[in-house]
Amino acid sequence: MIHADLSDREDGWREQLWTQQLAPDRFEVACLPFFTYGICYRDVVAIDSNHLVTAVLEKSGHRTLRVALVIDHPDRDQLHELLHDSTIEAGLPHEWLQGTYLAVDLPPGTDPTAALVKILEASAQTGALHWEIDS
Repeated sequence: MIHADLSDREDGWREQLWTQQLAPDRFEVACLPFFTYGICYRDVVAIDSNHLVTAVLEKSGHRTLRVALVIDHPDRDQLHELLHDSTIEAGLPHEWLQGTYLAVDLPPGTDPTAALVKILEASAQTGALHWEIDS
């Protein structure tokens, strides 16, 4: 495990990243980052002596679709189930964090299905969630 420094957003904040070590200071990301921008699944990164990411050495071509459900929205639980089912139906690898954050892997050449984007756009307009795609 290595860490991405997110202290530019909140002092001392870091995201833990599961990786596969390729060389003493080179690691391939083996998870879907929830909060770290510019790093996606299978990217190769360099670290420093504190195991903090210092650079992205190779981009994998994967992108990350991130969704944050609004905690106090009355439709949150139903929306969670709908997004979960839609992501599974689309065959997209994904991870949930605390039931409100969703990270979806978009492998090279993959776009989120029209049905999933339609759900995201409609739900964002009602204030139920926020979403983005990072590469």
